[in-house]
Amino acid sequence: MSDTNDQPGGDTGLLDSATIEDPSKPVDNAQAAQIDHKAPADGATTASETGAPKTRPEYLPENFWNADKGEANLEAMSKSWSDLRKMISSGKHKAPENGKYDTSVFGDTDIEKDPLAKSYVDWAQKWGVPQGAFDELVGQVSELAAQNSEPPIDTAAELKSLGPNGAAVVNGMVDWARGLVNKGVWSKDDFEEFKFMGGTAKGLRALMKVREAYEGRIPIESAPVEGAPSKEELYAMVADPKYKTDPAFRQKVERMFNQFAN
Repeated sequence: MSDTNDQPGGDTGLLDSATIEDPSKPVDNAQAAQIDHKAPADGATTASETGAPKTRPEYLPENFWNADKGEANLEAMSKSWSDLRKMISSGKHKAPENGKYDTSVFGDTDIEKDPLAKSYVDWAQKWGVPQGAFDELVGQVSELAAQNSEPPIDTAAELKSLGPNGAAVVNGMVDWARGLVNKGVWSKDDFEEFKFMGGTAKGLRALMKVREAYEGRIPIESAPVEGAPSKEELYAMVADPKYKTDPAFRQKVERMFNQFAN
């Protein structure tokens, strides 16, 4: 049994000092007795000396240090050296003569007609940026722009999502927005923002709810749906005896009435 003569004091809990290992028993671990014969690198400490992972020597850059293993990342060092050799051999480690940069990183872009691409070149020429740094900057920015770009809107799919009267819904909302501009309620900038917000079916429905909150139900001129029964045909179905005796038939007629109303 462990020694329990010591009395706890203060706010210390009864088990605060307990550990998984029993300190009264010797440690049975052959590896614990092994001696690390490897000499530590200058400026580094070893686990055998401090009981903590090795620390990075001051002369070694952080990108060449593996903190998890506590050792230099030789693979990263080798790759960096190889890339540097390639850059030097191709002359990309310095700015090109007369500021004539290789702009192949832009692909088929016409530099003189693309303000952004021309700004890159003008900036590099002004500061004498090495060709390699120029290529890396343009490549990274282009990649980030591609990742953050919004996918194009499928107009046909969005219109279909609004239902059979989708075109009438869009035209009605555009007329409403134009009316607000003509009344001086909205500015031209507001109208442009309306176009952006209503660019999808979800966005347009949200705007319709705002409109309905002030005007009530929005009247929409319904376009006839191909193959759908006319209003007269629907009333004839209601007069059919099956409407009273056949629940399935009655539900079908009611659904068609709702579609006609919408």
